Amino acid sequence: MTIKVDWRNWKLWTGIALALVLAADLALGFVHWKDSSQGPQAMRVERDRLAIRAKLLRADVDRGEKIRASLPQAGKDCETFYHESFLDAATGYSQIESDLAAIASHSGVKTSGFSFKQKEIKDRGVTEISIDTAVEAEYPAVIQFINGVERSKNFYLLDSLHLASVTTGGIRLQLQLHTYFRT
Repeated sequence: MTIKVDWRNWKLWTGIALALVLAADLALGFVHWKDSSQGPQAMRVERDRLAIRAKLLRADVDRGEKIRASLPQAGKDCETFYHESFLDAATGYSQIESDLAAIASHSGVKTSGFSFKQKEIKDRGVTEISIDTAVEAEYPAVIQFINGVERSKNFYLLDSLHLASVTTGGIRLQLQLHTYFRT
């Protein structure tokens, strides 16, 4: 009789286990069916988002390739700028003084002379030169002088200018310029 009781218990537990597996299978089937009803629309949205991202990444790669292709020309342009715009250290001071004096003469301003300060810049092949001067004239002449400095064939950076009035009716500008010499 114990065999019959054990057999019935085994059948009962097996039936319960199969019922639980079937219930879990039905629940998973329902979840899958629910997800698949929203799936195509959600997949289209995701596909469109990924397509836009791929297009942007492709544009970045194309831009990078253009930059890579233009690097040799940019290097040549930098070398040309270096040799044409930066004066040689041996003759630079006299060329700066004559250039700025010519610009001042052409624009009709009086200068107080030029003072120079030199600063070595390591590992760059250049020396920074600070130039201080004061110019005095009527406003249009001062503007013409500043314009001449900006348009000079030599490279100048206008670092600062300080305005002061003069008793004769003109203005006085204290200028600080920078340039660089090749070393």
